[in-house]
Amino acid sequence: MKNGTAKLAGLVSIIAGIIFIVAGAVTWGVITSNLADQNITVAEDSKMLPGDDVNGPFSAFAQAQIINEHALHATEGKTYAELGEEVRAAEESGDTARAEELQGQRTTVMNASFLRASLFTSVVSYGVAAFVIGMGVLLLIFGAAFNSLAKAAPATVAARRDDGVPARV
Repeated sequence: MKNGTAKLAGLVSIIAGIIFIVAGAVTWGVITSNLADQNITVAEDSKMLPGDDVNGPFSAFAQAQIINEHALHATEGKTYAELGEEVRAAEESGDTARAEELQGQRTTVMNASFLRASLFTSVVSYGVAAFVIGMGVLLLIFGAAFNSLAKAAPATVAARRDDGVPARV
């Protein structure tokens, strides 16, 4: 009975491992394909992977980082929320030209934030895909171990006397 359970656990683990590995690899491929279709290149002034095509987790992360730097440079380091306060203050003082200029900067920061969020979603998705592949490999190892135990069990049982004491072989 225990031998059959180990065999079943081994078989289920191996099948699940194969499914996990395939699912993770397909996910990785879909993310890579979708990023590559966007024809994004990491900005030349990036500290990490300048000029690289964005088609993997590291290039997506590098591009997200440089987008943030560019947005902060364009707004003199001001965030979306800070610019909102300045827009309101300019409108209240009647300086519509300044309010429009600040709103333009605010729109730039907002767009940068959306782009960064999309790229970071890709980075996280790559991490999940790698995790699933790793779990699949572990399941394959566990499945092989269970099958090994199932094969070894009959030999152990055969080498014992009726009273459970190991027999001399």
